[in-house]
Amino acid sequence: MFEVILTRRKRLGWRWQVCDQSGKIFADGFERTRPSAKYHGERALFFLLSQAYLRNRSAASSED
Repeated sequence: MFEVILTRRKRLGWRWQVCDQSGKIFADGFERTRPSAKYHGERALFFLLSQAYLRNRSAASSED
């Protein structure tokens, strides 16, 4: 299970992270606004999940 974490960084903006349940960070970044940080965090999560799906799909087809 992955999650997107948004953290306020005083006046500077927002930090986003994509982590697993154990706290391992798979992607992170920094944005000026919260909506932008939320967008980029969710985009990174989608990309991570889609790459895992494509990798599993290509491994299954190569076994055939």
